[in-house]
Amino acid sequence: MKRTPNILWLLIAVMNICLHVSVYADDPDLSNWQAIEDQAQGQTVYFNAFGGETRINRYLTWVASEVKSRYRIDLQHVKIADTAQAVSRVIAEKQAGNDYNGAVDLLWINGENFSALKDNGLLYGPWVELQPNFALVDADKNPEMREDFTITTDGLESPWTRSQLVFYYDSELLKTPPNSIREILAWADENPSEFSYPRPPAFLGSTFLKQALLELAIVKTPLYLPVDDSDFQSVTAPLWKYLDALHPKLLRAGRYFPSGAAELRRSMADSEISLAFSFNPNEAALGIANGELPASTRSYVLQEGTISNVSFVAIPFNAQHKAAAMVVSNFLLSAQAQARGSDPEYLGSTTVLSLERLSIQDQKFFQQLDLGPAAPTNDDLSRKLQEPHPSWMGALEEAWIQRYSAR
Repeated sequence: MKRTPNILWLLIAVMNICLHVSVYADDPDLSNWQAIEDQAQGQTVYFNAFGGETRINRYLTWVASEVKSRYRIDLQHVKIADTAQAVSRVIAEKQAGNDYNGAVDLLWINGENFSALKDNGLLYGPWVELQPNFALVDADKNPEMREDFTITTDGLESPWTRSQLVFYYDSELLKTPPNSIREILAWADENPSEFSYPRPPAFLGSTFLKQALLELAIVKTPLYLPVDDSDFQSVTAPLWKYLDALHPKLLRAGRYFPSGAAELRRSMADSEISLAFSFNPNEAALGIANGELPASTRSYVLQEGTISNVSFVAIPFNAQHKAAAMVVSNFLLSAQAQARGSDPEYLGSTTVLSLERLSIQDQKFFQQLDLGPAAPTNDDLSRKLQEPHPSWMGALEEAWIQRYSAR
């Protein structure tokens, strides 16, 4: 299917840049990690990351204090609402000829944004597998540490957290939750206004579209290829038929969609809906801990599995403080930082580390965590579906907006 490119792709298309990364005199010596740590001292890292969740902000404040005391690095969390903001800034700097003094040193990234930056030579590297702590993810055993939405990372982005689509519900109100996308429609038909999903292009809403399409598509192979190599209309026809039937049964009859995970969580807390979902497997446990959700909230994964991916951090090609950005990334992969990230008082995330690679002492960091009965089981989280090719996300968002935004 030929489609109108969004603004990100338009900006990239007009740059006409060379697809390589130059090496500058002040770039780190990638053959010597100690030299990288020495060079990092005194540098400031501008880390562009989502700032719309208190837990994320609290965690990065802790990270900042740790890297300050350990490495004399000043970490500044640049709070953004959408990764595309930082991506657009990197693109604009390239257009302006700013190849040395970029405003972004480290970027929380994955999916289509990574693909766009990689394809156009706007990332620094390869550097990721030089990090001492990279060995702890056991990438040979866990190939998703080297792959982002089917695109190989080639050492240009470093794993940070795991994510998986997980549904949650109030077990006192809903005894047997629907166990598939198809069952959600049947359940919504009998329980109108009890479910909703965020409006695309909100990431969680777009993920719901992909999850639904993975179950409903008659032929799934095209979903793992560039969207323009497929018959988009034919592949997605079951999805639009499904949504046409589902929308009248949603909260407010589908005339209003939540803005994202936080609003969906509030709708659950206010008993507006009785079934919700998140891309953080521990969303329900965190909501209970924070007093946002009732203690009877429980989580589960659909029977056929749900979309799972890894979140990464990357360094733009023109970052001013590459050495310090690498040291911060390596710290994020430490057992202490990953365990703190898994703490429900902080990120409440799922670690990317392979616990078998950790010392007995470091394993204890994770064994002490207790997320309670609201967290999904390991058996649940073993049912993973691979993300489609990144081009499908923009195509689905565009088609959804054209079809439903005026309604």
